[in-house]
Amino acid sequence: MENSDTGCCTPGRKHHYQTENSFIIVPSKKTRDQENMVYIPGGSFLMGTEDGDGFSQDGEGPVREVRVDSFLIDPVAVTNESFREFIDQTGYTTDAERFGWSFVFHLLISDRTAETVIGSVPQAPWWLAVPGADWRHPAGPDSGIDDCKDHPVVHVSYRDGLAYCRWAGKRLPTEAEWEYAARGGLESKKYPWGDDLLPEGEHRCNIWQGEFPMINTACDGYVGTAPVRSYSPNGYGLYNMSGNVWEWCSDWFTERRSGSRNPAGPERGMTKVTKGGSYLCHHSYCNRYRVSARSSNSPDSSTGNTGFRCVADAEHIKTETGRR
Repeated sequence: MENSDTGCCTPGRKHHYQTENSFIIVPSKKTRDQENMVYIPGGSFLMGTEDGDGFSQDGEGPVREVRVDSFLIDPVAVTNESFREFIDQTGYTTDAERFGWSFVFHLLISDRTAETVIGSVPQAPWWLAVPGADWRHPAGPDSGIDDCKDHPVVHVSYRDGLAYCRWAGKRLPTEAEWEYAARGGLESKKYPWGDDLLPEGEHRCNIWQGEFPMINTACDGYVGTAPVRSYSPNGYGLYNMSGNVWEWCSDWFTERRSGSRNPAGPERGMTKVTKGGSYLCHHSYCNRYRVSARSSNSPDSSTGNTGFRCVADAEHIKTETGRR
């Protein structure tokens, strides 16, 4: 097993310098129906944050005005059911399957699986390298997805997400597109619904409740992933833009970001941006379920709390309701 020094949010495999051209993708002529995608009208917004909850070392600030063109976005993350259709039609092998293992949170595995663990992350020992963990077996080889078809697919790398998008006739969002959509039309708010984490005592996202990393009270309803349409959507009708699973973006990660019109990040790098936080985020160590927060991982890395959603270009599309 090889570990990298990526953060405790999403541990990564030991990564090497890569470019887009290094990815081996199984293309397909199939184009999935886009009727259920949400139309996001182009516009300007204030990206990032400079408030006390932000992590300056992550490059969240400074706040800057960014403009993005109109685009389409899936209202939910790609589900186990949808990903299985992709696999069935293409025969694609994910990175977790190729490597033979993936990272699983320690409380989610069985006693039997615990005996097979091949390593852990020194700075985040709650992350275990589990042989046989992959998208079909999210908690190890003795687990499955038959009871969670409507949950987000996990243990998918950036490269896996890219392959799915090419099969579906879509793409991964840029970080700017993702954050613009996540804000749901609100300006400079912490969460997709506002600044209050629990408005009127209501849970609006799937994050860690209790004392991390040993006690999860599941007050929000879930210990692991939640169905993709859980909780209330944001102002654009998008679900779970905070919590549940981290979502891959197309940008290479950099702490110094530039560009005010459709920024897409640097041309090359070592890690890809992830956004949104996950069911493991907790204010005590990973307050990254805010819309401005960001993390990253190497393109071949996979964990039990990382998935993705798709976007598509929207030239010449007109709307009056926000949906096509």
